[in-house]
Amino acid sequence: MKKKRRYLTATMPDGYEKTIGPTTDSFTHYWRIVAELENGKTEVFWGHARSLNEARRKRAPAEEASKMRGWKSFTFEIVELVATPA
Repeated sequence: MKKKRRYLTATMPDGYEKTIGPTTDSFTHYWRIVAELENGKTEVFWGHARSLNEARRKRAPAEEASKMRGWKSFTFEIVELVATPA
């Protein structure tokens, strides 16, 4: 049986919405890193994962990246994706 296509939407605590799709992938969570650089600018990195545990495993590399890239600070957030029909 063919999987149905759907849109996956993440709504972050600050109100930002990210929509992925249409897709048949089984992603369940969206993660985002907002890094504040020394010069006051920001960089944003994001991705999606197939489980909450998979998304949580991105935190350790984010901490390493913070040290390597010289980020002043960063915020790591994970939210659940909400599916809607495509």
